[in-house]
Amino acid sequence: MDMKEIREQTKKRMKGCRVCPECNGKACVGMIPGFGGLRTGRSFARNLESLQEYGLIMRSMSGVEEPSTAVEIFGKTLSLPILIAPVGGIVLNAQVDGDPEEEEIKYDEAVTQGAMEAGTWAFTGDSGAPYMYSSGIASCKKRPGCVVPTIKPREDDKIIEKAVLAEQSGAPAVACDIDAATLINMRIFGQPVGPKSAESIAKVAASIQIPFIVKGVMSAEEALACAEAGAKGIVVSNHGGRVLDGMVGTADVLPEIAEAVKGRITIFADGGVRHGEDVLKLIALGADAVLVGRPAAVAAIGGGAEGVKLMLDTFKRELCDAMMITGVRDIRCVNPRILKKLK
Repeated sequence: MDMKEIREQTKKRMKGCRVCPECNGKACVGMIPGFGGLRTGRSFARNLESLQEYGLIMRSMSGVEEPSTAVEIFGKTLSLPILIAPVGGIVLNAQVDGDPEEEEIKYDEAVTQGAMEAGTWAFTGDSGAPYMYSSGIASCKKRPGCVVPTIKPREDDKIIEKAVLAEQSGAPAVACDIDAATLINMRIFGQPVGPKSAESIAKVAASIQIPFIVKGVMSAEEALACAEAGAKGIVVSNHGGRVLDGMVGTADVLPEIAEAVKGRITIFADGGVRHGEDVLKLIALGADAVLVGRPAAVAAIGGGAEGVKLMLDTFKRELCDAMMITGVRDIRCVNPRILKKLK
């Protein structure tokens, strides 16, 4: 199995994504449900554009032959700084045929097993139907220490209830994607979600023993608020451009967020990551690790766990090549001077 074969299989199964040669959001504008960007798709596109506005600087005389890609997250060592982003509602979003609950389970099994075999973690998703969260919990129980269940911004007590369940299931951390407060899919299911406050973050973080991660932070002010409220991690993310049109991209705001909270809180970032070079750019801009969403969905739906591991192995190889030619020996010690702003 190779990535070309996986993409061909995915095209046969999935109607919620065009599986384009270049995943840039142009062919899936407004496809929600689906994997497209909201309305004009500008937020989706900006994630890629903001990354492309940085160029890597070659330092091929540095003598780096075997760069280290290992990172430590919450006291655990991962073999690479690339994690699987949470995706929920597979039949709704991917628009594959089959029983919705069975397809959800199949997807979560693929991403969690593939990630574990690659030496990293997978975030699992949540959405309107109960099985969309419980599926990830089931995978978490099978692979304790490798799965990060992610909860929609429900009422505080509901978040705590689900977070405690994640803790009891062996999760190394639990997340809440607070930027899903206006997500169309939740409205379809009639599920009550809404914006979260610093007080809500503090309440949840104090209710569990495992690290609490806030996903959907796009400003230094909110990053600081999360750190002060007791969150142990944030994901700098605009939800893949799926919750608000006309937003800035992840790479636009990551440097100022890193300046505000680097070292105080673990910084994850997602949005527009398509190759190992993108991973290196985001880490040079201040992330500790990155999340990959749409490419992981393509790999999982077309290739199962084997496809997810192959995708992660491919990203890791590309990352190693980028590190070698930019003179980076250790991914934990990336100098931002390997980047140059092009515009």
